[in-house]
Amino acid sequence: GTSTNMNANEVIANLALESLGHQKGEYEFVNPNDHVNCGQSTNDVYPTAFRLALILRLTSYMDALRRLEDAFHAKGKEFEGVLKMGRTHLQDAVPMSLGQEFHGWGTTMGEEVHRLADVRQLLHEVNLGATAIGTSVTAASGYPEMVTRCLSDLTGVKLILAGDLVEATSDTGAYVQLSGVLKRTSAKLTKICNDIRLLASGPRCGLNEINLPQMQPGSSIMPGKVNPVIPEVVNQTNFLVIGLDLTVTLAASAGQLQLNVMEPVITFALFTSIFTMEHAVTSLRVNCVRGITANAEHSRDMVLNSLGIVTLLKQPLGYKQCAEIAREGYETGKSLQQIVVNERKLLSQEKWDELFSFENLIRGNLGN
Repeated sequence: GTSTNMNANEVIANLALESLGHQKGEYEFVNPNDHVNCGQSTNDVYPTAFRLALILRLTSYMDALRRLEDAFHAKGKEFEGVLKMGRTHLQDAVPMSLGQEFHGWGTTMGEEVHRLADVRQLLHEVNLGATAIGTSVTAASGYPEMVTRCLSDLTGVKLILAGDLVEATSDTGAYVQLSGVLKRTSAKLTKICNDIRLLASGPRCGLNEINLPQMQPGSSIMPGKVNPVIPEVVNQTNFLVIGLDLTVTLAASAGQLQLNVMEPVITFALFTSIFTMEHAVTSLRVNCVRGITANAEHSRDMVLNSLGIVTLLKQPLGYKQCAEIAREGYETGKSLQQIVVNERKLLSQEKWDELFSFENLIRGNLGN
């Protein structure tokens, strides 16, 4: 941090010298230490600049997440009428709409924006004017309050002077919390990207519920094979962020006494995480989500041929009888409709059609 701070001080001093008609390096007129660094230290200026830059960078990342949220919800609306099978433990569960799945992903992204907004507030607390260790040595009386107020006015970002400058100078808890939220967002996004890859698997021997835009000519060896490269590259970015969270954790725990000298690597890790994820999220939205199409007929056929819909028969037929019906369907390959309506005549065709209407399949309104 000291090298970075003094480099900035030297640049500022030389710019001031030039504006005053002097040559660069004539530090007897404007000195990087005596004048530019007056009343401040690397230990308060560097963290304050870091936090201010993080606030601005984080705001841009949150905007990218909001746009991805909107893209998922737009697809959710587009796919509201597409029936598909929901799955738990990778096994058929109960029906839902593809729109519900995409809306769920949109809601997840919205939740992450709120969590990032919460942690961003922690970054508004700064220790500017604390100088070396938080005692404000060499700073004039009232300087911390004044300079914090001036920086807020200059940047348009509301900064708050920490109540305990000694604590604030050595503490890196806000960075740990921010890194944790970034990791949380990446973990959730990894799950979503894995879901997208699963739903697009096939096309002949997988789920094949959705189609992804083709981003490559094909496999290097298998003609016509379309790989889900955008979700895959987003996942790799997520893994980077999750790894960098450990870097932040170790660096934050490595401070001693009145200062944590590991803040430069914390800076590097957080900016790398935010910058790469902003680009990854944008690529996912533009190059993948916006171009997804649904294989509606195929998905509906899988639902109607699934044994998972036996769950909707529990109310009229009971759990035990439904289990027997499901077992017979599994062993014989017969459809549930054939067993229940045609052979056992447990329900009329009209009652079957009512139970398995689209609304009942995705909402479970069996009591209506």
